[in-house]
Order: sequence, then C-alpha cells, then structure tokens
Amino acid sequence: MRLLHTSDWHLGRAFHRVNMLGAQAEFIGHLVTTARERDVDAVVVSGDVYDRAVPPLAAVELFDDALHRLADLGVPTVMISGNHDSARRLGVGAGLIGRAGIHLRTEPSACGTPVVLQDAHGDVAFYGLPYLEPALVKDAFGVEKAGHEAVLGAAMDRVRADLATRARGTRSVVLAHAFVTGGQASDSERDITVGGVAAVPAGVFDGVDYTALGHLHGCQTITERVRYSGSPLPYSFSEAQHRKSMWLVDLGPDGSVSAERVDCPVPRPLARIRGTLEELLADPALAEHQEAWVEATLTDAVRPSEPMARLSERFPHTLSLVFDPERAPDDPDVSYARRLAGRADQEVAEDFVAHVRGAGPDARERAVLRDAFDAVRADRTVREVAG
Repeated sequence: MRLLHTSDWHLGRAFHRVNMLGAQAEFIGHLVTTARERDVDAVVVSGDVYDRAVPPLAAVELFDDALHRLADLGVPTVMISGNHDSARRLGVGAGLIGRAGIHLRTEPSACGTPVVLQDAHGDVAFYGLPYLEPALVKDAFGVEKAGHEAVLGAAMDRVRADLATRARGTRSVVLAHAFVTGGQASDSERDITVGGVAAVPAGVFDGVDYTALGHLHGCQTITERVRYSGSPLPYSFSEAQHRKSMWLVDLGPDGSVSAERVDCPVPRPLARIRGTLEELLADPALAEHQEAWVEATLTDAVRPSEPMARLSERFPHTLSLVFDPERAPDDPDVSYARRLAGRADQEVAEDFVAHVRGAGPDARERAVLRDAFDAVRADRTVREVAG
C-alpha cells in the first residue's frame, strides 16, 4: 500500500505578515496531483490542519475545497487534529464526511478504533491519535500523572490491544501529533512542554509498521518506521535550511517500509543574512538572495539611518530586521531580549526568583513553578477549544 504522509498545513497562517493562503492553495493542488500521478492508495494528515482553533473563513473554505478534491479523487484520507486545531470543530460532521472516504479522527477515546483499508495483500489498520493534551485526557486514559509519555503510552496500549485481535498479517499505521525524542524543533511550533518535558521516546510507538508524525516543521526520520513529514511551507526563518516535502511511503506485504521525499512548491526561498548594513549592501556573495524572503541581522554598533528602506532596495522581499550589535555578553547594554533568547519560561521564572531573593528556587519550588506553567497552558488550550 502506498501512502502520502503530510502534516502541519496551518491553513490561515501568515509568514511575517505575508498572506500564505495562495501558497497553501497551491500546495493542496500539488498534494492532489501527487496522489493521482503517483498512484497513492491513502493520504495521511498528521494534525495542525488549521493554525488556530477558530480559523478565518478563507482557511475553512480552502479546507473544504481540499476535502472535495480528495473525495473526488477517490483516495481515502485519514486526518487527525493537532495542538493548533480545535478537535471538536475539526471533527464536526466526521461521520458524514467519512462516507466520502475522508476519515477525521479527533476524539481521544477512539484511539483504538482504526480505519481499515484493504489492498491485494490484506488489511491495513490506520489508528488516528489526535493531539493528546495531558491535563485534559489523563483521567480518560487512566494515568495518574499528566505527561506526554504517559498518555501516549496509554493510547498506544489501546492500539496494540486492538491490533492483537485482528487477522494475522494485518499491517498497521499510526498517525500522531507529538514531539518525539531526536526530532529537531524550529521557532514556529507552539511549545507543548508539560512538567518540564516536551519529548517522548520513539519506543512508545513500538509494535506498528509505520508512524506518521506531525508537530515538528522539519521533515525528519526518527527511525525507518517513525517519521515527520514537516510542514509543506515555511512559517519562520528558523526553517531557512528546510527542504519542504511529503513522504511517499510504500508499505510492503510483510510490513516493510520504504520512503521517498516528494518536494513541495514554496513561493520563495528563505535567507538569513548578517553583518553591518554597508556589508550587506555591498557583498557580491549575497546577490543570490535578492529574490528570497530575507531576515537581516544588523551588527552595526550604532543603529543606521533608514535600514529597512536601504536594505529593500537590494533585497526587495526583506521581511524581518533584527538589531544585534556585536558586544560582549556581559556588556550592560546587551538587550533584555537578547539575554532571554533561547530560555524557556520556567528558566526565566527561576532566574527572576534568584534575582529577587539572591538564591534560586529549590526542588519543591521548581515543581510549583512547573505546575503553574502547565496549568496556564492547559487553561489556554481549554479556552481556545471552547471559544
């Protein structure tokens, strides 16, 4: 069986104020064309279909168009909700849509109930694990402590239990939306850290033939059987080195896996350039970036006059301008934002405690801070879904 694995469409998202809806529509066309021309047997979409719980109307219309085109193609599609989606909204009408061959899996309780497709060699069971917010699903899964590994492990126990009841030789595919150990993150993914831990081990998915992951925006191979497709379009300059693609996966009669990357169309390449303003304007080696979307970091000791206007004359698609004067790390003039760069909320809070009282928090206090951040993030998720 041949699968086309994609995820993280983020319909409705902009890129530094650039409307990406046209590029997203082009990707949907590319997806449908690929499915038709490469004789795909099933499309799997591993979450974050939308960029937010209540997407703009134009994004909903594009999703509706995608559903109709996939249904008209006659290629079954299995799709889960991600941490950016409202599972309840995305799942509206799932029963009716399923009759057209588009199978939406947004209910955590249905993790162990697969979509079963057939090929010449027998059944393939597709298990959809929507994004599982630990604080919201731990009771339903009977786990004592809210954590990604615990709830995903419980969901996978249900998958393996169901698979054990099926005919010998039944192959299996799991769709999941999670941060798996070994994956490389980018700046455009929402933090899903719980209890100071974001990642789960790949071994959670042992026992199935292929795991189609979503959440991280870079296409990655965790193991031969566990892969991220990545987002089809860039959503931050941290993705400048990404090759945007989908996985074309062949699942053999014995459950063996072979995979090929299929490139996605992107509107423009991304470029990150750094130096003084005069260096960036004069360096002939930078000519290759004149048609790219550009993030320019200026290292001038004194902020130059009209830098964006001057840069745009050479790089007309400059979208981001960063000032980072070259100074020693202990220089008192180093900006607050630069000092905090790369630090998690928990670390910032612990530093604040140390600054106020002269000593950092002890283990009990760190646990209190972790619980507070987890509670705020869980409450935000509930409000987004209910809003």
